[in-house]
Amino acid sequence: MAVQAQEPAQDRSRRDEERQAREQVAAVLAAVRADGRNALTAPEGKLVADAYGIATPGEGLAADVDAAVALAARFDGPVVLKIVSPDILHKSEAGGVVVGVTGATQVRAAFHRIVASVRAHAPAARIDGVQVQQMLPAGQEVIVGAVTDPTFGKVVAFGLGGVLVEVLRDVTFRLAPVDTDEAASMLDSIKAAQVLRGVRGAPPVDRWALVEQIRRVSRLVTDFPEIAEVDLNPVIATPEGALAADIRIILAEGAPVERPRFSREEILTAMNRLMRPRSVAVIGASNEAGKIGNSVMRNLVDGGFAGDIHPVNPKADDIAGRKAYASVLDVPGEVDVAVFAIPARFVAAALREAGRKGIPTAVLIPSGFAETGEQALQDEVVAVAREYGIRLLGPNIYGYYSTWQDLCATFCTPYDVKGPVALSSQSGGIGMAILGFARTTRTGVSAIVGLGNKSDVDEDDLLTYFGEDEHTSCIAMHLEDLKDGRAFVAAARATVPKKPVVVLKAGRTSAGARAAGSHTGALAGDDKVYDDILRQAGVIRAPGLKDMLEYARALPVLPTPKGDNVVIITGAGGSGVLLSDACVDNGLTLMEIPPDLDAAFMRYIPPFGAAGNPIDITGGEPPATYEATIRLGLEDPRVHALVLGYWHTIVTPPMVFAELTARVVAEAKAKGIEKPVVASLAGDTEVEQAAAYLFEHGVVAYPYSTEEPVAALGAKYRWARAAGLLGSPGRNR
Repeated sequence: MAVQAQEPAQDRSRRDEERQAREQVAAVLAAVRADGRNALTAPEGKLVADAYGIATPGEGLAADVDAAVALAARFDGPVVLKIVSPDILHKSEAGGVVVGVTGATQVRAAFHRIVASVRAHAPAARIDGVQVQQMLPAGQEVIVGAVTDPTFGKVVAFGLGGVLVEVLRDVTFRLAPVDTDEAASMLDSIKAAQVLRGVRGAPPVDRWALVEQIRRVSRLVTDFPEIAEVDLNPVIATPEGALAADIRIILAEGAPVERPRFSREEILTAMNRLMRPRSVAVIGASNEAGKIGNSVMRNLVDGGFAGDIHPVNPKADDIAGRKAYASVLDVPGEVDVAVFAIPARFVAAALREAGRKGIPTAVLIPSGFAETGEQALQDEVVAVAREYGIRLLGPNIYGYYSTWQDLCATFCTPYDVKGPVALSSQSGGIGMAILGFARTTRTGVSAIVGLGNKSDVDEDDLLTYFGEDEHTSCIAMHLEDLKDGRAFVAAARATVPKKPVVVLKAGRTSAGARAAGSHTGALAGDDKVYDDILRQAGVIRAPGLKDMLEYARALPVLPTPKGDNVVIITGAGGSGVLLSDACVDNGLTLMEIPPDLDAAFMRYIPPFGAAGNPIDITGGEPPATYEATIRLGLEDPRVHALVLGYWHTIVTPPMVFAELTARVVAEAKAKGIEKPVVASLAGDTEVEQAAAYLFEHGVVAYPYSTEEPVAALGAKYRWARAAGLLGSPGRNR
């Protein structure tokens, strides 16, 4: 008979304490709901804080002035008096707070003043009494909170607090729950992080106490999804601890709408049918030039798709040399994808036929749905898809390209340069910019996918698929929003260790923070939540469209760095300064050149040049100097990446520089040495051809720019850190 392992007493005790804490908080929240309120009073907040170990100062509720005097006498030093009313959320605005009160006379005067002020401010407000709280010593004021973000759900916040919190907006966010390490990283992610470490002789605050406040708030909102917002402001942090002087808790007004979720296996099965189909039906195929159905058919046929292509049109017998069918139900055999090229009002009925046929995926090209106010029409289509288990791409999209399948299911221009980059966009216009960029730069792509209204398939589905796709080594996505931020983060976390994920998030500026009952809620109303959580997920965020495209183009070319030491070799001092600035801006570490390596470089450069970092070989040097210094940088194992600054001269023309650089890099690679090398080329128009040549030969190079090559290198480093390939990421950059 098997003997069941006994649970350690310590673990059992901790579980019992956690269960009791949940029961205590549940009782408080139930009482608040029963009273018809969604905001807790200060004493109720104190009960919740005590249950979860959120540190607060000593305090008590006084129903009358004599009780206030008695409570104040229990504390050493001055006290703070605060109104307690279920109808007063912002106490200070109602004149409901008095600080620094000492002695019975002052307590009585403060009590009466608070009650009178609140009566004048809100005559109908219910008053439960006055909270008497031990006044905290001077310290650094910070804010710890949590908010329910519409995209990411429960999000924890930390930043500078006090009365200027919404002015300074020095705050950082993480998905809840956070562990100890993640909470500690938040302390280093605000602009004023140094203040917490101590400045101008001031001692550092108790970091562990702050970390615990963050972690416990995180656990509270995770355990109780009905809590919409938690606001500890200010938390007074000192070398001895961190106490929340005020706690505000707001409950949600209704349950969140649950989005349908699919398992990883279900997503991969559907996406494989979509991206690697054996047969495609085009519903609305046409022989008439200029129609979407004609363009889709021509692109599929002319693109060389090897699978079956079935045009569906009840008014035609033959389209593009293929037998046409009156209904998709008449198509013989299995169909993997149905591409819809018919007006929006006919889609639901045709989709029902696709469902009866057993087609697993549908691509909805037509517009005229939610983007034009026809939400009901889109909802009807989604309902039909769910009834039959069909995954929908779109509507309102340009279609999609799966180049390794020679599949061009779009009404736009074809593209067939196969490569490692998967691109997606929520906008048709951005999709065409992606296409034009790819064509101009000859960027090889594995896929280009339009997402449009994202009625079903969205970024986390694509991330899950591209993360496993052997043809894809870099993923770049333009998005205007995320339907399910947590699903996206989960997919990104699974993908980033294997390959970079670049995101261009449109709408970086807020159209106005949503109304919120707490400082935390107001702070979470802008783009900062997206920025911090995408970084938390290891995603590389591109500041603009061109940046996204250049990152996507460059990252597969650059080898993964094996360390932080970056060395600049330049033929122009001015470029060296700008390249140095760019390195700092992109969080790169300029290597401190050791004496022996410094001496080695000096053997190749003229006396009026400069070693150190940047290494200035000067502009008049022949090709041999470029070659020798680049080779030295590649072969020294202490150097992990090279940034080259080229200056156009007749002594070393652009193509000579490009060819020698490519050759030296190739020779190093043949010896097993692979390091990221980027180059900035300054000169006449000939540098454009030279930069293109270098890009084709494994060196990320740009003409007329010192910023772009270093930005690409910085993006590679950010991914390597997020993927855990460079050890600890250090501070967030």
